[in-house]
Amino acid sequence: MKNVTLKHLASKLGLSVSTVSRALTDSYEINVETKKRVKALAEELNYQPNPFAAFLRKHISKTIALIIPEISNNFFSLVIKGVETICAEKDYYVLIYETHEDYKKEVRITNHLIGGRVDGVLISVNSESDNCQHLQELVDRNVKMVMFDRVVENFNASKVYSDDYDSSFAGVSHLVNRGCKRILFLKAGDKLSTMHQREKAYFDVLEKNNLPKDPSFVKSFVPSKEIDLEDLTKFIVEKKPDAIFCSVERLAIGCYDICNNLGLNIPNDIKIITFSCLNVARLLNPSLSTISQPAFEIGKTAARLLLDEIEGKNLADGFANLSLPSTIIKRDSTRKSL
Repeated sequence: MKNVTLKHLASKLGLSVSTVSRALTDSYEINVETKKRVKALAEELNYQPNPFAAFLRKHISKTIALIIPEISNNFFSLVIKGVETICAEKDYYVLIYETHEDYKKEVRITNHLIGGRVDGVLISVNSESDNCQHLQELVDRNVKMVMFDRVVENFNASKVYSDDYDSSFAGVSHLVNRGCKRILFLKAGDKLSTMHQREKAYFDVLEKNNLPKDPSFVKSFVPSKEIDLEDLTKFIVEKKPDAIFCSVERLAIGCYDICNNLGLNIPNDIKIITFSCLNVARLLNPSLSTISQPAFEIGKTAARLLLDEIEGKNLADGFANLSLPSTIIKRDSTRKSL
C-alpha cells in the first residue's frame, strides 16, 4: 500500500486516529498491548510519519542543524557519524551546513534557521570572529543550541569538547621526556577556544621543566587559508627546533614535506606530534604520533544533550559543560633518537 496514513492504520485496527497517533509516540495514555498492535501494523505496512504534519500540529520539525567549519576534516566527519547515530535512534533528521571558516557564511546560515526551520542547532564555531550575536539571536528565538569542540567560552549553552589542555600538556610533556628542548608550537588561529587551551598547556609544560618560554617559538596560521610552506620552512630553519607540536594534522603533514626537503630526519633530527583523527597517521613514514580526540563520542554526546533539551529534559543545574578525554598514540615520529 502506498502513502499509508494514520487514517489507514486506524481503520484497519478499529481505533481512532488520535489513539494510533499516541500509540506511535509511546504515550503513557495508551496501554502496552495497543501500542504493540499499532506498531506491528505500522511496520508491516511500512508506515512513514510525516514530519511536516507533525510540525504543523506541534511546531516540532524533528530536524536539527549541524554547523561545522569543514567537512573534509576527519574529526568533523567522525562527529557527523556520532550525531547521526543518536538522531537516527530518535527519528530526527540532520541538516549539515559547512561554513568554510567564513564568519559571514555562518551568520547567513543561522539567519536562515530562524523561524522554526529546525528544533535545535549543534555548532562548532568558525575561526574568524568571536562575535556571537547571531548565535544569541537563535537562542532568543527559542532554538535550542549545543556547542561542541570549538566553543564560545562565555556563551550560555551546553558545551562538549575534548580535554584540550590536559591532552596538550601530556603531548608536549612526551616531547620533553624524549629530550626535546626547542619545541615549536604551530597553531590554527588565534581566536578559537581550542587554541587557547593548547597554547596555555604548551607554555605550562615549558615552565614546569625550566625551559625558556619564548613566544617567538609559536606561529599562528589562518585555518581558512592554505599553509604557506615557504614561510613555514623559513620559520623552521630560523628556529632550529628539535620538536614540533602541531595543533592540527595538516600542519604536521606540511612539516613532513618540509623536513624531507631540508634533509631533516624524523625523529632523529626533529620529532613531531599533532592533534589528529587520521587513520593513515600510522601509515606515514615515519608513522605519526597523534593526540586522538574522541570525535565520534563528542558527536553522540552533543546530539544527546541537544535532543534532551528539545524534549524538555533540561538539566537541573543549567547547562552541561563536558570534557571528554583524548588518547595519545606514540609512534615513530617521536621515538627516541638513535
